[in-house]
Amino acid sequence: MPTARLLIGPLLRRVFGTRATIWVETDAPAVVRVTTGDGAEGRAGTFTAYGHHYALVVVDGLEPDSTTSYQVFLDDEPVWPQPETGFPPSVICTRAVDDTDQPVRLLFGSCRETTQRATARRLPPDALDAYARRLLAADDLDRDLPDLLVLLGDQVYADVTSPTVRHLLKRRRNRPAHAPVDQVVSYDEYTKLYLESWRDPEIRWLLSTLPTVMIFDDHEIIDDWNTSAAWRADAREHPWWRERITAGLASYWVYQHLGNLNPDEIASDPVYRRVTAVADATEVLTEFGRRVDTESDVAHDTQRWRAAQYQWSYALDLGRTRLVVLDNRCSRVLEPARRAMLPPGEWDWFTDRAHGRYDHLVVGSSLPWLLPPAIHHLEVWNERLAASPRRAVAWLAERIRRALDLEHWAAFHQSFKALAALFARLGSVGTGDLDRGPRPAAADGGEAPVRVGAGPAYPAPASISVLSGDVHHSYVARVLFDEPVTTPVHQLTCSPIHNQVPAVMRPLMRLGWWRGPAGIARSLARSIGVGREPVRWRKLAGPYFGNAVGTLMLQERAAEVLIEGTDRGGALRTVARRWLTGPPKAAGDRGCLTVKETVGDR
Repeated sequence: MPTARLLIGPLLRRVFGTRATIWVETDAPAVVRVTTGDGAEGRAGTFTAYGHHYALVVVDGLEPDSTTSYQVFLDDEPVWPQPETGFPPSVICTRAVDDTDQPVRLLFGSCRETTQRATARRLPPDALDAYARRLLAADDLDRDLPDLLVLLGDQVYADVTSPTVRHLLKRRRNRPAHAPVDQVVSYDEYTKLYLESWRDPEIRWLLSTLPTVMIFDDHEIIDDWNTSAAWRADAREHPWWRERITAGLASYWVYQHLGNLNPDEIASDPVYRRVTAVADATEVLTEFGRRVDTESDVAHDTQRWRAAQYQWSYALDLGRTRLVVLDNRCSRVLEPARRAMLPPGEWDWFTDRAHGRYDHLVVGSSLPWLLPPAIHHLEVWNERLAASPRRAVAWLAERIRRALDLEHWAAFHQSFKALAALFARLGSVGTGDLDRGPRPAAADGGEAPVRVGAGPAYPAPASISVLSGDVHHSYVARVLFDEPVTTPVHQLTCSPIHNQVPAVMRPLMRLGWWRGPAGIARSLARSIGVGREPVRWRKLAGPYFGNAVGTLMLQERAAEVLIEGTDRGGALRTVARRWLTGPPKAAGDRGCLTVKETVGDR
């Protein structure tokens, strides 16, 4: 019998050329070894934190353009695969050495409460479970397996727990003092959320076979996390908040972010070097969690404000597709005069990654850049009022902000406009090292100077897509610019994977796309001096309110999106399919875009 057992995993996180990373949690210290059918191998010792044990194994020597099964050993005892499950072996798929002509398929979605066996509510069937069952039944896994799963937030719910977790919390709620009885606070309590969610048998197999990257949203910490500076001040009044935010960020780094990095980034990550260099990394991760939480505090030190304490955003290339996933939560600038989704230093990093030689730019943002227009204009109006010098007006606007969750890109309006300007520039002049354009804000509250380079100019990308979740409904929207922009730009929102919108809210969300409510909200914003928006947008599909997963399919210069929802029996069905570019000639007219469903007027 092995001296250690596998608790969570293996999770296949990144496949990078001939290397792959495998993440595991064990119940005791161990040496984790991974071997593949084609002779590749990797091993790593576990690191320990808060009494838990983890390893991230880099498997090297994989054959290009191949599919191979793999085994996991703890102290040379085999622990994976587990034949009793009846599932096929977990595999690692690699791309060709020159994969520029290979198609790319990105599976994406967000907002997944734990499965129906554990949740307190009667939710529709889990879309990720349904996708796993489809792959398990596939005749040709090589053909059907996507290149990457992009999870866009709320992978676990720290503030909406299952009956199982609530029962655990009731038994231990003598500490910390006055902690909520139905929400997790400590690191150990966070581990129960991941254990409950990722040990679902179908999900466990899926995450062991499908490379996966992730980014947090608010529910990994708490609803409305980092909505505003006033929100942060109120949160700190809770006696349990310090432990909650520290544990939440430390556990996110371990369970989600560490696997987002490629092998070279792992080796150079300062936190990883520290946690693997000590016998017990509890203090290392506690200090880290406390430090990075200060990112959104009002920073009078200009230099500290410009540079992130730790960068959660990341980027990767698949063939001729570039994916950049943005932190929409932890590093927000919350000073009223210069609110921004990203601090200027991280915005510079993003714009650098947005320039280069590729065909398709995909931006992962847990929060939609484009909302139903009426909601968008309401958020812009609310942000302006919340910064009012009249205290009563600002207080009331803050209360409305929190009550209605008005915290998306529209509520960080300078960032919204900066992203629109960046996309317009990329789509009209190409992706070379040209004028990077303005930052969302500067240290003095004004607009920072532009950066100008003299590098090569590349053609405009074939498509720009923003993948998002959060809002618990799915839709596809097309951006319309005033100036000529050759690249089609789309908002692709797919949410939830396993959750639901209260029935009473659905008519309001539908109304948000109508011209009348959008016009009223736009007039409201203009009445307090908000100018004309730099873009308009038109809904092409949706809104769809069921559980769903999306697939973005990219080949050569063509792009298509598919959104599939679950039916009552738990099977997937197509609810939307649209070409985002002109379809390839061989595809005929299937799924061609139409802009007759027009909303989103400025």
